[in-house]
Amino acid sequence: MKARTLCFLFAGLGPALFPALAQDLSGILAGASRQAEKNAKIVGLRFNCDPSDCRVRPFETLVVQVLVDGEMTVSNGETRKGRLHRTPGQLKVSSANWGWVSKPFKFQGSDPGGYIDTGGGTFAGIFAKMAGDYIVADSFLYTAPETSGTYTLTDDTEGVTGEVKITVDANAPSRKKAEEVNFGPEDKSNEPYRPLVEHYAPMVAQETWWTPKADIPTRFDYDNDLLGDNNWDDLDKGTSQAYVHYAVMETSTHWFVIYNLFHPRDYSDKCVAGSCHENDNEGIILTIQKDGSQFGKLQVMETLAHDNIYSFVNDNSIRNGVHDIDGKIDFHEGSHPIIFVESGGHGIYGPSDAKTSRYNAGKGEFTAGTGITLIYKGVAERPKHANDRGVGYELLPILTKWWPYVESNAQNQRMFDEFGPYEPFGNRPGIKVGKIGHTFYGRKEAANKAKPFWGWHDNRTLKAGVLAPGEWGLDPAYGVTRDLTFPSNMAFSLDYTNNPYLGIVGDTQAAAGGAVITAGTPVAGAPGATAPFAQPSSAPAPSTGATVLPNIGAPAPSGTAPSEGWVEITATVDASVIFHVWGETVSPEILSGQAVKDQQQQFSGPIPSGFGVEWSVEKKSGRGNVKIAEEPSDANGQTLKVRVDDSKGGADRYVFRITWKRR
Repeated sequence: MKARTLCFLFAGLGPALFPALAQDLSGILAGASRQAEKNAKIVGLRFNCDPSDCRVRPFETLVVQVLVDGEMTVSNGETRKGRLHRTPGQLKVSSANWGWVSKPFKFQGSDPGGYIDTGGGTFAGIFAKMAGDYIVADSFLYTAPETSGTYTLTDDTEGVTGEVKITVDANAPSRKKAEEVNFGPEDKSNEPYRPLVEHYAPMVAQETWWTPKADIPTRFDYDNDLLGDNNWDDLDKGTSQAYVHYAVMETSTHWFVIYNLFHPRDYSDKCVAGSCHENDNEGIILTIQKDGSQFGKLQVMETLAHDNIYSFVNDNSIRNGVHDIDGKIDFHEGSHPIIFVESGGHGIYGPSDAKTSRYNAGKGEFTAGTGITLIYKGVAERPKHANDRGVGYELLPILTKWWPYVESNAQNQRMFDEFGPYEPFGNRPGIKVGKIGHTFYGRKEAANKAKPFWGWHDNRTLKAGVLAPGEWGLDPAYGVTRDLTFPSNMAFSLDYTNNPYLGIVGDTQAAAGGAVITAGTPVAGAPGATAPFAQPSSAPAPSTGATVLPNIGAPAPSGTAPSEGWVEITATVDASVIFHVWGETVSPEILSGQAVKDQQQQFSGPIPSGFGVEWSVEKKSGRGNVKIAEEPSDANGQTLKVRVDDSKGGADRYVFRITWKRR
């Protein structure tokens, strides 16, 4: 009996059981495999590359499968040799700047087989055979560095070591499919809450796995249409530009900012019975207290991972409620909460929760393999590779990008599905529209598994009859006060002054009007490129009605732009680092070596865009090389990139000044 047959037998148990069922099944198979091969001795490791010649272009990827060979004595006393159902140790690069390796996964190609026959007829033997088909995660995705050369990867499995040589060659055949869609700048003029949303825009530590492009948060129309049932298949041609969607609600005492991270695929190396599906949308909700300051105080960050809420606080006076507090909020550059997003299933957690997070915020490292860090820049950048750092993302308002299509009579019936009423608990306000789509329309692998924030639910509060489906997102003031306990002397209003999703609008109407859909632009000359889709002529126009935020708005005009300026950066650097500079912000990208320490920067003013500007850099202190790696441009989000290479052992203190002058 094959593992896939066994899984189909469980298909009638309901989708909520599949993650737990898959985990239990994996445990059963792993235990049976170990029992069947308990007398086996590992004698060597072999390596299987895809492509077979182990050649790859810089920054592209290849798969390395580690085959564990052994010998064992079976019941009749015979010694047999062959491959074991054994998960290898973590594959590693021999030097920090030789590329990056993902966490393990089950090989997705044609497996070479060759397992030892342990007797076959026993229960353990049958399940050991199934283990080879189902649970042996023996493969790794290798991401090549920028520099061509021959690099050594090593593996240590229970004390037995082996190595494989990888050739990184700019002339190797490319395995990366050309994208057909590119999105230009967004019109941000009609977003009254945008300064608040930008201030708290999270730093996203996004883990990557064996399909890295599926792990990049992007926009629903990333493939240039509003159809949900082609998003899985359009992964190659759709854009890899990074986006995060947002929504804002407000009471007299608090703001609530919801960030949605959309992915075209929820994927796994073992897709069984609905465990993978088209479209994926997890997210976070921030509870921000109005304390009289411009942007208030972030008190609570709640994250969603597979219909479960995790709670993180920045206020020690808040206590457990229906949910326990899972940790503190970690911040990037003062105000941006850090979140860890798992690869494949894209559940979101706080880095401070060691049980769930595989990102060390203090060291800036992914602890299980590879990952990309994304920060808000106001420009949607593309990651260069599966372990990139400091990639910029753009924010998109849900009110104009998704909400106009939420009703069953909306223009496009293949964006949302499962239309029905919103029925809150606790005598809370309902919505002013009719039936709304509670799921994204998806058909590949499994139907309608992904949900916008008004379809989210939490298993614990739903089972307890505390929060109805959609209530956590549509009524975040009520939701957070059920999940956690706030001090009795803290002012906390549950009455919205602005919540357009519940039809509650402020006294001051926002300038924003109807739906604004920005179509992507097909890349010139791309095969199969089509014209951008037309803006719907009769899309329902939501009433935004956002209350104008006190003390938040665009900066006043500063007069004539300066003709020259400078930025001076001081930092302790080990090995190689690229400093990303934009506006008046500096973010280091670690290419190799340890994290940057004691970083300081001083600006004469914000750096300008790259057009018509001369750039130079002067090293004042430091033993290595400092050079401008890339000037600002639209392609990189107007980011200046300065590279520091410290070739000697250990770290050194660097001081360098970047100067610019308009031509």
